[in-house]
Amino acid sequence: MTRTSLLIVLISLLVVVSCKSDEKKKFEVLRSKELAVKNKVHNQLLDIEKEQGWELLFDGESLEGWHLFNKPDSTRFSAWEVREGAIFCNATDETKVFGDLVTDKAYANYELEFEWQMALRGNGGVFVNVQESPEYTATYQTGPEYQLLEPAHMDNKTDLKRPGCLWGLSPQVNQVEANPTGQWNTARIVQQDGKLQFYLNGKMTAEEDLTSSEWRNKVGSSGFKNAPGFGKATQGKIALQNWYFESKFRNMKIREL
Repeated sequence: MTRTSLLIVLISLLVVVSCKSDEKKKFEVLRSKELAVKNKVHNQLLDIEKEQGWELLFDGESLEGWHLFNKPDSTRFSAWEVREGAIFCNATDETKVFGDLVTDKAYANYELEFEWQMALRGNGGVFVNVQESPEYTATYQTGPEYQLLEPAHMDNKTDLKRPGCLWGLSPQVNQVEANPTGQWNTARIVQQDGKLQFYLNGKMTAEEDLTSSEWRNKVGSSGFKNAPGFGKATQGKIALQNWYFESKFRNMKIREL
């Protein structure tokens, strides 16, 4: 064998060994990610998150800190329950008391994060700045809505009703799709001094200044023009909508800014 031939063989062997080594490392990384996802602990805060001021809105075991809108004593009879570590809306059970689930506490400047799922062709929402008062019969009469929508629902074809948008008012700032039923989506809502931002699966989907004349004009020319209390507050309660479709929420945490 010539010196050149030997060199070629050695280089070939090195390439094969290197490729196998890279494949092994890639497999180990992917496997580590799989195990991390599988073994992730839900509805708990890391020590660093506690230091940053995060608080859980859902402890994974109870509906403590929540109640039905305008019906504080009816939650235990409602469609809302805790199931497999998630807040679950059993919306198809007509024997249950109907109503949206709202936080006991009102918030003004905050960052909210949560994961959500909708049933097949499901439609729901999360409302912010909800004003709880006998003069209002529903959360949507005062609170702007972060739209929750399963991909098979027909509203995905309507710009003002797509997932993550500010329902009925603003189309998605950046186009993003929700994950189908059975898969979790991540949501983030940030509000500070009346400036509101929505995020879906890591992308911003809505941005509005609730103190601006542009916002007031937008509301005035929308389906909310005859709702005198809608979109005026920059503080209020957070609500989960019961809208005839099963829904799930977990890892709900909030940090006041």
